[in-house]
Amino acid sequence: MDVDALAARHRHELHVHCYRMLASYDDAEDCVQETFLRAWKHAAGFEKTAEEAAEPGGGNVRAWLYKIATNVCLDAIKAKGRQAAKLRSYAEIAWLQPYPDVLLDDGPEESAVARETIELAFLAALQALPPRQRAALIAREVLGLPAAETARMLDTSVASANSALQRARTTMREHLPSHRGDWTARDPSPAERELLDRFIDAHQRYDAEAALAIAATDIRVTMPPNPARIDGHEQLRPLLARAFGPGRDGEWRLVPTAVNRMPAAASYLARPGDSAYRGFKLDVLRVEATPAPRIAEITTFGWSHFERLGLPLVLPA
Repeated sequence: MDVDALAARHRHELHVHCYRMLASYDDAEDCVQETFLRAWKHAAGFEKTAEEAAEPGGGNVRAWLYKIATNVCLDAIKAKGRQAAKLRSYAEIAWLQPYPDVLLDDGPEESAVARETIELAFLAALQALPPRQRAALIAREVLGLPAAETARMLDTSVASANSALQRARTTMREHLPSHRGDWTARDPSPAERELLDRFIDAHQRYDAEAALAIAATDIRVTMPPNPARIDGHEQLRPLLARAFGPGRDGEWRLVPTAVNRMPAAASYLARPGDSAYRGFKLDVLRVEATPAPRIAEITTFGWSHFERLGLPLVLPA
């Protein structure tokens, strides 16, 4: 079996699968590498199945790789001692990382990643599930695997796999936002792009009132892994006053981007005396369309993700 060829063909979809399981791009990178290492070690024992799977579709090899990847992720979760999140906010998921759209689109067309299976709200809700329930739900509702194949992936009975799925569905309904917009859209909607433009404009004009005008009254701002959380205009207003006021840290420049099929803005800051704008933070926006389009949630990550997004770390002044 040519494991290198398998890696070239399946690496992208397995990386996204590991990311869904772990909610961390870095951990997914480690786990997909371990997946192909285990595949290489056990390739000889799979030779006959691989020959059968060499027919159009190659389903058996793909299922075998997904089983390995899932078990690698389950081992990683156990090794890191990660418990299912209570999910009062994203802030408690200290390992949460964004997945750049430029890399989501890097795979073959048949492995195109749907928004409803990758947006931060879905990723965070998955982290509220016990690991095996998480794996069962991803297998059935994201990968579209039948019950019997899901059971084989998890080395359990069909009845146990179905029970895990039902419990997972109940928990997901409790944690997903009530208004998730158009899940079928692959790219940000016109309303989301307009709000992103207004978000950038308000920041670059240091206009706190304009920023509040596009924010839902119950907006939530989180900054994983920082446990801090900001709720509503009342708490957001003083934060904007400090960021935009006369005593602010410097001058801002923002660049539009996208992660997890969501609109985002990369912020650069030129401090007093600086001759350039340096990467500072990444704001990911969750927009709710009803009753009128507003930013319902901002998840802020550090500048360390810029390079993966294809963004420079420094902009000229």
